[in-house]
Amino acid sequence: MELFDLTSYKCSRLITQHYSTSFTLGIKTLDKKFHFPVYAVYGFVRYADEIVDTFHDHDKGALLQEFKESTYKAITSKISLNPILHAFQLVVHQYQIEHEFIEAFLHSMEMDLEGKRYDKDLYDEYIYGSAEVVGLMCLRVFCEGDRELFEKLKEPARSLGAAFQKVNFLRDMKSDYQERGRVYFPKIDFQCFDNGCKKEIEEDILKDFDLAYEGILKLPRSARMGVYLAYIYYLKLFKKIQHLPAARILSERVRVPDNTKIALLLGTYVKYRLNTI
Repeated sequence: MELFDLTSYKCSRLITQHYSTSFTLGIKTLDKKFHFPVYAVYGFVRYADEIVDTFHDHDKGALLQEFKESTYKAITSKISLNPILHAFQLVVHQYQIEHEFIEAFLHSMEMDLEGKRYDKDLYDEYIYGSAEVVGLMCLRVFCEGDRELFEKLKEPARSLGAAFQKVNFLRDMKSDYQERGRVYFPKIDFQCFDNGCKKEIEEDILKDFDLAYEGILKLPRSARMGVYLAYIYYLKLFKKIQHLPAARILSERVRVPDNTKIALLLGTYVKYRLNTI
């Protein structure tokens, strides 16, 4: 079983490395004991997201339902021949991740199948399930059973997940609308999106970033550098978006160049070594 567990974790690591260079960098700067658990969480959420976002030539609803059933079966049986689900269930059991978080996440993925427009309540529900609970799953890992610390950092972790997701929504407005028929922001019409709408969204995101930062400073040192790196990367992406007019957001996908990511990594390492984060 040890070999099977290890190879399953390595499959999750491979998925993370191929899908996200930024999250891979962030995970590598965590204490080594957190690497495989966080890779496992990422692999699980990435596969579910992939079903609803890219499998256009297949029955997404059926695939997601199969994935959902397989997830719960893996957790109940404590084993799965799907290495991504096997690695994930190991983490669920080891760190006592609440099933409510998993259910909320999968529910948000189901919401994506409908291509709906979101009012404020649905928007908040979607953000919670698609992003905030992912932050809470990772926080369970970082707290290593310390329930008091988890409760203390719960709201900042939710805010960090929300900030990341909302930045993604801004960055991906064009592809979400044109390829998937989605507009996540409440009361926003893609055809009428202007600088005023954009500024209002950005002010909301800034509040999430500010609350998240307060929580990052209180994380165990073994997790702080990696989470801060992810935070500072997304903040850099957000600042780039802030400096562009709404029309540019609707016509292109904003990116942070790889050399900038490396610079952010080096700067984060220096701050960590100087104990300023």
